[in-house]
Amino acid sequence: MIEGFEELIKTRYSSFEVYPDSFYELHGSEILMIKTPEDKRLIVAGDDSSIFQELYGAIWNANGVALKDCELTVENSKVIRRYFSFTNPVSLKLYDRTIGLGDRLGLASPGHIRTIKGFDVKPVLAQQSMRELNLTGRNFDSVLSDAVWAVFRENYRGGFGADADHLKTKDEVKQAIEAGYTMITLDCSNYITDISEKSEEELKDLYLEIHKDTRERLEEHFLDRTFTIGGLPISFTRQVLQRDAIIYQRAIDFATEIYHELIKVMDDKIDFEISIDETSTPTKPSSHFFVAYQLNEAGVRVSSLAPRFCGEFQKGIDYIGDVKEFDEEFKSHVKIAEDFGYKISVHSGSDKFSIFPTVGRETRGRFHVKTAGTNWLEAIKVIIKADPCLYREIHSFGLEHLNEARAYYHITANPDNIPDVYSMSDEKLLSLMYQDDARQVIHITYGLILQARKEDGAFLFRDRIYNCLHKNEQLYYDFLKEHIGKHLKALLG
Repeated sequence: MIEGFEELIKTRYSSFEVYPDSFYELHGSEILMIKTPEDKRLIVAGDDSSIFQELYGAIWNANGVALKDCELTVENSKVIRRYFSFTNPVSLKLYDRTIGLGDRLGLASPGHIRTIKGFDVKPVLAQQSMRELNLTGRNFDSVLSDAVWAVFRENYRGGFGADADHLKTKDEVKQAIEAGYTMITLDCSNYITDISEKSEEELKDLYLEIHKDTRERLEEHFLDRTFTIGGLPISFTRQVLQRDAIIYQRAIDFATEIYHELIKVMDDKIDFEISIDETSTPTKPSSHFFVAYQLNEAGVRVSSLAPRFCGEFQKGIDYIGDVKEFDEEFKSHVKIAEDFGYKISVHSGSDKFSIFPTVGRETRGRFHVKTAGTNWLEAIKVIIKADPCLYREIHSFGLEHLNEARAYYHITANPDNIPDVYSMSDEKLLSLMYQDDARQVIHITYGLILQARKEDGAFLFRDRIYNCLHKNEQLYYDFLKEHIGKHLKALLG
């Protein structure tokens, strides 16, 4: 069938490649995705079907057959979702092992799909935070659309999630739900109080600012009590209770409000993750329990929770800290999560290879791990291999604008440790993507790189980056398969 279809397409495109897994027959029409030298297209042959009529595109005739040439737009992806149910994101709360695969360029999902097929894990293909959307100039609809087209193209029917990551407001949650996202990660950092520089007197005053009814309820539930969770004793002296209440009570109230107003009504179609990891100090086991206990009492059904672990989870590099200390602390967090029935979520999980065995072992394979920027770095590898001159430009721009990017991300990269790219041979440039300082510089400057414009308004790098990756997509998928596969092997053992 595809051969005959190809002959019809040749009447419009002299040069193209076929994605064979994207061939479908539906209601008398045939559907196929192709790659032209410029972009990717959806071609539909046979105008008797309703899907032919609903898709937006240019119609032409070949050998008496009507065909429609369609762009891979958000609008057309919504049509595809109506006719092919497997292209819709779903809740993954019933699956033990899930991995977030943030795709900042909208090009990585085919490679992700091919990678996860070899592992017992479910992917969250559409995963972007509001910060990432703003830095890349994308939106919830476009991110989900890119994932839908990848699923359709690969004929992937295993189920995938869509995570609106690190949302901080009620309006952001509403936007994500309206766009069809099946996972909401609520970032409670705006409601978490930093007490690192507070005196004892100031802490007492802050505790008294909590409503009297709330204080009385907390003292009744927690004060001078010891809870035993999986053999782990968690005690609440007055000092511990007051500290946890000051730091976390507003966050608990915020999460409870969001859940009952927006999440609960979705009838289990949404995976609700609570993020309390965006803080300056690690989450103590007592604090984790304090949050989980109250959410549970308030009827909030949590799918996963992300504590702030000890050590540092900086972008694009391995874990910084004492691995043995992490092991012991992580065990405590897992016991609490298991007792309340949700998964532990590890944020900034890209490249944290030294702790992955702990995560997989201690959770007994029940976890959620988020990756994002590491997929951008794999794209940069492609550019280094295919267009080293372009990479040198990107690299220099990233160094020049590093301080701007530090406003969004905490890293300890030292530019002085990075070799001069103009003194390096093309063959040695790839080594920079295995050097922590260089990785972090390119990792966090992605938004500035993608949004940079010339004086005439044209993009400085964006179009060239997409063009390079379009021409070398198989190389990109190969890099992704090796790198994300390394993550999964370490996590799953």
